[in-house]
Amino acid sequence: MKKVQLFFLISLLCTSCLRWNGKNSVTYTNPLFPVGTYPYATFYQGNYYYIMQQAQDTCVVLWKTSDITNVSKATHKIVWLPKDSVNRYHLWSPEIHRTAGKWYIYFEADDGNTDNHQLYVIENDSPDPMQGEFRMKGAIMTNPEWNWGIHPTTFENRGKQYLLWSGWPKRRIDAETQCIYIASMKNPWTLDSKRIMISYPKYEWERQWINPDGMRTAYPIYVNENPECFHSRDHKKIIVYYSASGCWSPYYCEGMLVADVNSNLLNPASWLKSPEPVFTQSPKDSIFGVASVSFTPSPDGTEWYMLYQAKNRQNIKLGVPSLEVNNIRLQKITWDSRGMPILGSPVQLGKSLLKPSGTY
Repeated sequence: MKKVQLFFLISLLCTSCLRWNGKNSVTYTNPLFPVGTYPYATFYQGNYYYIMQQAQDTCVVLWKTSDITNVSKATHKIVWLPKDSVNRYHLWSPEIHRTAGKWYIYFEADDGNTDNHQLYVIENDSPDPMQGEFRMKGAIMTNPEWNWGIHPTTFENRGKQYLLWSGWPKRRIDAETQCIYIASMKNPWTLDSKRIMISYPKYEWERQWINPDGMRTAYPIYVNENPECFHSRDHKKIIVYYSASGCWSPYYCEGMLVADVNSNLLNPASWLKSPEPVFTQSPKDSIFGVASVSFTPSPDGTEWYMLYQAKNRQNIKLGVPSLEVNNIRLQKITWDSRGMPILGSPVQLGKSLLKPSGTY
């Protein structure tokens, strides 16, 4: 009997040790931020550099932490405050990337009229992006008509850099259609190919713009936006996740495009589109509008985690900034037998989750 009691006590102590390591818990709960949109993090030399859209959307703020689950309490600073009137407003969906030994932040901005949204790049050659100075490299000319563009991201494949973003095929008249485009790059701020459309909102789950309570925008808006590049476990497939349907609706979700790494990525035929969303709402858990995914590794590189935004209610009044109704969450992804990512279902707020391996 005493052996059983001793075993039980040791088990209890081990469980306590798993949950607590000195002052730092090895578990975390969502949300990471109670309000926020478009989360993105780059892991470099033991630290996460985290970035997201700001409530006032007139500046770019950067966080630095060794524990992504504790990022809301991490050191942060404004790294970009625009002065030029053409890009002073609506700084949306910033991302930070390290390319050829320098730091680049991609974002979109305009002159106060969101129909004039364009893509911009700033550069910092300091080893630590929290130091040094970010300098404007300029706008990215995405097409000769100087058309609308949002949500830029970049990736490299077989020694070539590419840009992904969301744009209009033509200027909006009585409806708006947002598509996913790709182009190759001459350098981190200049394209060297024409823009190529690789996805448009053709499925019903990509074309939802009316809320359950009947609230709707002034005209139809069909959405493919916020592309993010990832990969299969063996790195033989390039995956582009993108957000679909209206961001104000509960139907906002994630779609997926897949291409072979050896294919011509500028050929639309190289991309296979999933006919169903791969990450979507969970009404039973009061989780809606799950989208804007990005991926970051655990500190020891053995696991991958997904950052994303979600809402706690399905009907959102028009005119309310999305930042006020979305929160930022993190959860671990898994892999299927083919080595493709499994995003799973959004986890309930407040559920205890184990921190990324190597954090504790």
